[in-house]
Amino acid sequence: MDEIAQGHELSPGLPPALVAWFAARGWQPRPHQLAVLQHTHAGLSVLLSAPTGGGKTLAGFLPSLCDLMAGDTVDAVKSDGRLHTLYLSPLKALAVDVRRNLEEPISDMGLPIRVESRTGDTPQSRRQRQRRNSPHMLLTTPEQLALLLSYRDAGRYFAHLRYVIIDELHALAANKRGDLLALGLARLAGMAPAARQIGLSATVAAPDKMAGFLACAGPVAVIDGGPGPRPEINIMAASARVPWAGHMTLHAMADVYSAIKAQQTSLVFVNTRAQAEVVFNHLWRLNEDGLAIALHHGSLAPEQRRKVEAAMVRGALRAVVCTSTLDLGIDWGAVDLVIQVGAPKGLSRLVQRIGRANHRLDEPSRALLVPSNRFEVLECQAAAEAVMEGELDGEPPRRGGLDVLAQHILGTACGGPFHAAELYAEVCRAAPYAGLSRDSFDRVVDYVATGGYALRQYERYARLVRDSEGRHDVSGPRVARQYRLNVGTIVAEPMIHVRLKRGRNLGQIEEWFIDQLVIGDTFAFAGEILRFEGMRETVATVSRAAGVEAKVPSYYGGKFPLSTYLAARVRGLLADEAARNRLPPPVRDWLDMQRRRSVLPGPEGLLVEGFPRGGKHYLVCYPFEGRLAHQTLGMLMTRRMERAGHRPFGFVASEYALAVWSLNRVEDVEPLFGEDMLGDDLEEWLAESNLVKRTFRNVALIAGLIDRRHPGQEKTGRQMTFSSDLIYDVLRKYEPDHILLRATQADAATGLLDIGRLGDMLARVKGRIDHRSLDRVSPLAVPLMLEIGREAVHGDSMEELLSEAAEDLINEASCLL
Repeated sequence: MDEIAQGHELSPGLPPALVAWFAARGWQPRPHQLAVLQHTHAGLSVLLSAPTGGGKTLAGFLPSLCDLMAGDTVDAVKSDGRLHTLYLSPLKALAVDVRRNLEEPISDMGLPIRVESRTGDTPQSRRQRQRRNSPHMLLTTPEQLALLLSYRDAGRYFAHLRYVIIDELHALAANKRGDLLALGLARLAGMAPAARQIGLSATVAAPDKMAGFLACAGPVAVIDGGPGPRPEINIMAASARVPWAGHMTLHAMADVYSAIKAQQTSLVFVNTRAQAEVVFNHLWRLNEDGLAIALHHGSLAPEQRRKVEAAMVRGALRAVVCTSTLDLGIDWGAVDLVIQVGAPKGLSRLVQRIGRANHRLDEPSRALLVPSNRFEVLECQAAAEAVMEGELDGEPPRRGGLDVLAQHILGTACGGPFHAAELYAEVCRAAPYAGLSRDSFDRVVDYVATGGYALRQYERYARLVRDSEGRHDVSGPRVARQYRLNVGTIVAEPMIHVRLKRGRNLGQIEEWFIDQLVIGDTFAFAGEILRFEGMRETVATVSRAAGVEAKVPSYYGGKFPLSTYLAARVRGLLADEAARNRLPPPVRDWLDMQRRRSVLPGPEGLLVEGFPRGGKHYLVCYPFEGRLAHQTLGMLMTRRMERAGHRPFGFVASEYALAVWSLNRVEDVEPLFGEDMLGDDLEEWLAESNLVKRTFRNVALIAGLIDRRHPGQEKTGRQMTFSSDLIYDVLRKYEPDHILLRATQADAATGLLDIGRLGDMLARVKGRIDHRSLDRVSPLAVPLMLEIGREAVHGDSMEELLSEAAEDLINEASCLL
């Protein structure tokens, strides 16, 4: 493996064959790698925080290799198909890459160690064989672990497990996949008490808190692998002017192409799948040199993704345009440059992506940040400076979702009957559920068993029965079958397969996008321009249509919010004159003009600007709290303005700011930002909002109230929405305290609505609102005013007004260009 470091003496405890293999390549383990071996052999679980390229994957597997290289251990495991090591990854591609890296030394040393991966793409026949005759090392995902735990022979299968390795732990711990994983790890700890857990991460902001995620298996040692070399980060000074607004970064594509040409291999990261398609197509049009440029994102067919990954391993590509599917841990040491198109939205994500370049020890990674607009220049500058200072961000530990708990309880029953008290004790050993009350647990069990008070009369929701010993068990094999078809917490929008006419499968696109198309429409997907030929069941048939203009699919999900920490850095940059002087001249001039016309936002308070335009009155505020929180603020503000007689027309939100326009002027803005808006105003809005119904649908899918998949068929999005809306209305009317409505409210606070972050912001700015009444639009408001024309705004007069405004604003600010 090319992660192994040089310059340190080998531990005399390493097997001679492994010592010889290292020596033949001039490699030697580092202290943190040997520390993992020593602590696990002492019976401790371990959290290793090491820089990208710092040998953390080798460190994770070193105890397993040393253990399995003892002849008696290999013979014992080989003789009866015992699973020795379980590796868990958030990404399928990462599991495949790690398997490739493991197989090299195992093959070179002639070891009888079998390594296999198991993901959703693994053929069913191989997965069945893996259950009958396990490899020594199984590389898989949290969802596959939940599936394996749901079988009646799970206790036998995992009984001899010695090591559980969780790679890129930070990417799992702060979301519902982490909840499911934590519950699975707690269950594994009971089945295989001798197994040690090894958590690996390159970006842990709070290692001691993260270590609690592994504590279900006993004491945890935290090992710091050191900071590693600081990366080299540059922000692109595009030859074209940086736009006021927009997110596709098309102004810089010629410069991005030039950067690709100057390197042997580059990874071009974007933040959404739609942007990946756009960027790839523009680069391809510029590709007069015929460079091998590929596309990789989660909606492409698995075969296409594997083809791209294999080509990267061979060094056959000059660049890959990719999304978060390649964020984590992929060991491509030949990557010279990472290009981040668009602002990164978070420090830890940026560090992960930068680490894909020069994925070797002691060599700095090189990155080029390409902002899409002027506000993103500020974000890129703040992010680059924070990374160079060694800062990281990350979500605080979350409280486990009750919908995920419901899924786990059903999966546990599929694996065999359980006593509620025993399962409750086990669940509380999972870090996200450490504070779970017995009452909440019992209510979730009752929901799984009956559907709850309002649904218990329907037989289909009776999924658990009690046996003579008082244990809960599944009511029949159909329940277990449905659980295994629908396991997991990733709730994507309903997808449609895209298949070439008389050709191969290209991947999947959201159903709602396909619904907009008529036969003959064109769209960009899988790096090609395709013509829609028709639809049959869940397959859209297409043909190639080169040389024409195309619609571009816009996917739900995948849009990262601006992290709280990075938002604070941006506000701090605006308040720091020395930092502003390091910005590019056009952006610096833009901010100087803002200071002359108004004032710059402060680091703690809230700037609110009011100005008239075209017979309307505008309020623009700059919280820098992310689009989700700003959209929620906009909804609540307009409700208050309506009650106060200001007659609001609408609002538009960006990652950085919010603009609301109304017929009447607002003199006193303080009441619009009162913390009490998160009380009755919020409750009234939630009762009416379709966003909450959408959140409930996701909760219902995870909790098994609605099954997306059935044997041989899959529900459409319309069918699922119809079912979930009906149930939502029934529960609100007859059982408003239903456990899934509680779960929905909790999700709304941190998910689509980001209410928790909005509440923190309102508390922070209380008594610190700086209201500036202006006679015309401020320079800082220009980008958001231009965004208004891109949003769905009610009223023909508003369209005319904003077209005029956009033209005037551009002329007004021409001195900045």
